[in-house]
Amino acid sequence: MQNKILIVDDDEEIRKVVGIYLENEGYEILKAENGEEALRIINNNDIALVLLDIMMPGMNGTEVCMKIREDRVMPIIFLSAKSEDLDKIQGLASGADDYITKPFNAMELIARVKSQIRRYTRYSAESQISKSIIEIGNLTINTDTREVFVGNKDVRLTPKEFDILELLARNKGIVFSIEKIYERVWGEDFYKADSTIMVHITRIREKIEEDPKKPIYVKTIWGVGYKI
Repeated sequence: MQNKILIVDDDEEIRKVVGIYLENEGYEILKAENGEEALRIINNNDIALVLLDIMMPGMNGTEVCMKIREDRVMPIIFLSAKSEDLDKIQGLASGADDYITKPFNAMELIARVKSQIRRYTRYSAESQISKSIIEIGNLTINTDTREVFVGNKDVRLTPKEFDILELLARNKGIVFSIEKIYERVWGEDFYKADSTIMVHITRIREKIEEDPKKPIYVKTIWGVGYKI
């Protein structure tokens, strides 16, 4: 699948030339002549990188960059005719990852683009891994493989025990009532007071706590519920 690169510049010739350079490297190219059009394209496409001109009529590049950074993390490289250090600092401070001064060398542009996409791809992969691994003290929970370890010890939990532990661990410090735990894990309305949750909590503690009577992970908040 080709990475999509968005070129944002009010100069049609620059959009055309830069597009040719990057298409020859195997990228899919999208183009916008102003900030408003760029934001519409970004909202409707999975963009791998944005090449963004600073000096544009209407919404300038700095404003576009800050708008993108409100909810997106793809790499942004500024293209600018301004070469002063202060301009570069202001550009990077607005959220850009790199800054190339016009006129630029085609090979340098391609190298910068590849570098930023490579860095972002590695960052995204590491971010996904970090989301699947929850570490609290010596307790490690892998939500992809549904494995639990205390130190190097493999802990075997039932599916519901794992779901309860994951719920508490993903929301560290938040107290969940037995009603909330039941509704989140079983996916049903809690309608009767029974010992289902307490039994599962007891079994989890027996498996992960060094002393189940003095738990360091799954804590009871009396009269309220449980938390990690």
